[in-house]
Amino acid sequence: MGHPGGIRLTRRIYLVAGEPSGDRLGAALMEGIATVGGCTEFVGVGGPEMEARGLDSIFNYSELSVMGIAEVVPRLPRLLRLIKMTAKSAADSGADALVTIDSPDFCLKVARRVKESELEIPVVHYVCPSLWAWRPGRAAAIAKSVDHILALLPFEQEFLGEKGIPSTFVGHPAVSVPEVPDERIAALRDELGIARERPLLAVLPGSRRSEINVLEPIFRKAVQKFLRHSPEYFVIVPAAPAMAGLLASRIGAWPPGVHLLTPDGHRAAEVENRKRTALYAADIALAASGTVVLELALADTPMVAAYDMKRFSRMVVASMLRVETVNLINLVAEGRVVPELLGNQCTPDKICARLIRIAENESERSVQRESFRIALERLGRGQENPGLRAARAVLDVIRQNRPAGNQTQEQGRPD
Repeated sequence: MGHPGGIRLTRRIYLVAGEPSGDRLGAALMEGIATVGGCTEFVGVGGPEMEARGLDSIFNYSELSVMGIAEVVPRLPRLLRLIKMTAKSAADSGADALVTIDSPDFCLKVARRVKESELEIPVVHYVCPSLWAWRPGRAAAIAKSVDHILALLPFEQEFLGEKGIPSTFVGHPAVSVPEVPDERIAALRDELGIARERPLLAVLPGSRRSEINVLEPIFRKAVQKFLRHSPEYFVIVPAAPAMAGLLASRIGAWPPGVHLLTPDGHRAAEVENRKRTALYAADIALAASGTVVLELALADTPMVAAYDMKRFSRMVVASMLRVETVNLINLVAEGRVVPELLGNQCTPDKICARLIRIAENESERSVQRESFRIALERLGRGQENPGLRAARAVLDVIRQNRPAGNQTQEQGRPD
């Protein structure tokens, strides 16, 4: 691991990502570090996008794709073993820094174990846990587990400062994704046999198995009701690669003509491009509350957002929630413009009514689009790529925490 004289020729960073969104963040961070920091070795846990950039993941990160208290409990022994294994791997890696990415229930437990090992390794957590939304008391424990947080939302840096946690606002990665050109939208419509004048509804019931198990039946019934009122709409369901099989097994129960956009025969980058193209092609959308609402905002597609969990998980979360909306557009733009139906409000009838209202009311769609513009500017649209900003912040933390006499020789471009 080491080098004579205490100098190692290659910087080593241990990365931990537990779900697709974290995999994308990790991949962009790796690219950013390679660009501004030169030669770096990456080890840890990640998905296909991070592996494509050189990470050799110590286990398949899809094992971590669970959400909700009721969903986690049956798998708790396995999750605890993975936490212990990952923390030991990180502690033994000789890394210059540990960067945990999102997935706080897993990542922050890994971070805490590494800190408890008393190794002098700086820990950076990428994506601020939603302390401002629920369980703010977690801040004290988080402050003991991490040295720095990379925040995606503009109001988080001030909040973290009040809690004594150093942070950097790096912007949200969604805002740096290029627009989909009109010719790709037209090509997708042609491929699916959708006439140019026919309106299109995109339905996105989640990216995790636990989300789809709860939301897919609700969304399906809402779409059935909506199509009875508005039969002119074509409905498309873009499937994340890991969830394509699950959705394919259920699509037969949907109304005739609903199209599942699967990753069959396409590489990972092509799958993501087809999904983004579908969001741009859509006139309106129904989506699980989450990062996808930002993708829809970038596509300028008005939406209804909805979310629910299993009953026990819902009751626990509802008792601790401190905000009225979890929709990122509403939070950042400081308004309730995007309709959001949570918990017991997430019903087929209420979702259908909101979809009809948006489909038939141009003024509502226009108000949403103005809210998109405000939120995306505040999230960093038009500024430096968030992956580069995150890379600079991580490298700064490494420099500030590097003991004298144990320097990594810097190579490549200056950071």
